[in-house]
Amino acid sequence: MESTHPSSPSTPTNAADPATDAGRSAALLVADIGGTRARFALLDEHGTPQRVRIFAVADFAGPIEAIEAYLAEVACPGLRAAAIALAAPIHEQVIRLTNAGWSFAREEIKSRLGLSRLLLLNDFTALALSLPRLAPRDLQQVGGGTSVALAPKAVLGPGTGLGVSGVIFDRGHWLALSGEGGHCSLAPADGREAAILGLAWRELQHVSGERLISGSGLPLLHRLVAEVDGRASEALTTAEIVTRALSNEDVQCSAVLDTFCAMLGSLAGNLALTLGAQGGVYIGGGIIPRLGERFARSPFRARFETKGRFAAYLAAIPTYVMLSPTPALLGAAHALAESEDGL
Repeated sequence: MESTHPSSPSTPTNAADPATDAGRSAALLVADIGGTRARFALLDEHGTPQRVRIFAVADFAGPIEAIEAYLAEVACPGLRAAAIALAAPIHEQVIRLTNAGWSFAREEIKSRLGLSRLLLLNDFTALALSLPRLAPRDLQQVGGGTSVALAPKAVLGPGTGLGVSGVIFDRGHWLALSGEGGHCSLAPADGREAAILGLAWRELQHVSGERLISGSGLPLLHRLVAEVDGRASEALTTAEIVTRALSNEDVQCSAVLDTFCAMLGSLAGNLALTLGAQGGVYIGGGIIPRLGERFARSPFRARFETKGRFAAYLAAIPTYVMLSPTPALLGAAHALAESEDGL
């Protein structure tokens, strides 16, 4: 089991206990569950996530077992309510993670954990809700542009899958969008990418953004780029591809990472145009924050702006890498607070 204590100022972990000894059964839980990792925290009296822990999804049969392990680790005997962000569509009674084996019923979570309230939301909806609450220290700007106050903000990010969302400001509140934009059809931006997608179409009935621009898709992209570039392809994991590219020890991995970032830039530009995201486009997920300056030097920003007559429009929109390790917990905490206020 993986257990970490993120140190970002936006998600403090060593502040006052979220609940007193006499009232721990009133504790509030927030969670962010992806295809690979599950992040948990309890909320303190200010609604701030504390006691953050990160577990491997593969170590548990489902969310109930993972939550029970978390509660045991932080010595919290009971919960009053929970907001759980999931890398899955959340509108059905039975929830199935898109890129992991968990399948569960929302009512079972509520009853087995003794919750009076349970809020389920898409993981990138929670991530979007965190955008207005992130501090400057949690962001790294890539390229130019200036954020317009209260303008729509967009977020996308490759992790195990590819998440897409955004927020719009309406009558004093930031409202998050809930969708599955990572599964929209992927379009090529030049002849080389057309050749890559041509090979992908031979294998897949539908080539979405997630099929290539994600942790699960990077090994496939590696193989396809090698074929298009006329190089031999060694079977590598996502972690191996990224490590070799960052160390500059593998020309092929470096070319794949550049292609990955360029395709992500095209998607980010499309999203900015679709939402009118003059408040900025934010890149989350587990892959891009690991790239550091390598991402800033990649084709991402140039491709983001390469939209013909709207190049100047996009050049004015800032793009940011999200550095906070657990931003979706902030969004889940906000969603839970607003849902309780609305009762």
